[in-house]
Amino acid sequence: MALKDKIAFGMSLPHRSPDPIDMGAVQHVARRAEALGFRDLWATENTLNDVSMCFDPVVVLTYAAAATTKIRVGASVVVLAVHHPAMVAHQWATLDYVSNGRAILGVGLGRDHHYRQFEVPEEGKVTRFREEVQLIRALWNEEKVTFHGRFYNIENETMSPRPVQKPLPLWMGVGHPSAVRRTAELADGWMGSGGSRIAQFGQSVPILKEALAARGRDPENFPISKRIFIAVDENPATARRMLDRWFTEVYRDPPGTDTSGLHGTPEQIRERLEEVVAMGANHILLNPVSNYTEQVEVLAEVVGLK
Repeated sequence: MALKDKIAFGMSLPHRSPDPIDMGAVQHVARRAEALGFRDLWATENTLNDVSMCFDPVVVLTYAAAATTKIRVGASVVVLAVHHPAMVAHQWATLDYVSNGRAILGVGLGRDHHYRQFEVPEEGKVTRFREEVQLIRALWNEEKVTFHGRFYNIENETMSPRPVQKPLPLWMGVGHPSAVRRTAELADGWMGSGGSRIAQFGQSVPILKEALAARGRDPENFPISKRIFIAVDENPATARRMLDRWFTEVYRDPPGTDTSGLHGTPEQIRERLEEVVAMGANHILLNPVSNYTEQVEVLAEVVGLK
């Protein structure tokens, strides 16, 4: 059985790279991913970054949505603490509106450097995050919103447009066990980060499923995904060099080449992806790190889309 008959696959847009990104490649990958049958297109948020070029996710996803008609568009993740939730709610409702109901918003707490760079206090960050999610959902779903919290307060406000989707899916991208359990409470899906170890994903899935079941939510129909940085080549050494450059220059985590990403021949990659499916993934985001227009074709072959 082909992998595509077991789970859904997403494709990363070219949006973050140690080299300049050709907008023609962005458009090509978006259109080919849609034509080939990938489920969705994704970007990350990395606003201040001294080792890579990175597009704003809302901008590049809007660009991709305008070049396509059916494929979904998502970010994993938007760091809520560095934005006002009303702005996030409006941006993503607008993206959902202009794409005719194709947006997926992934959110996260962020890391220490986000709070330092954007001068946001870390104290109370989980409470802040909960308020942000609550306020975003209220602005998406209610005609008039009054909200009084520790960090955010609005009185009888209206936002328009509201999302086409009801609800617009809100995923979380987190790895700590407490945050994984929080996903079962707050989110509509979960994606393990690309920089996290694949073994960690395998450890997190049972925690998430147990938390979902405890809340009366069906673990089998809850989106459980992993972003995987990936490089495929008939020459395994070439594939490893491609991925090693990414983890060394961008992530500054050379061991991640072998523990977090996948590299190898098409046959080797297929076998490794089968292992991730066996861990409990029902969606995998394939994230090529170079040669984007070629990699979208070979990955479609690997998972059985062509």
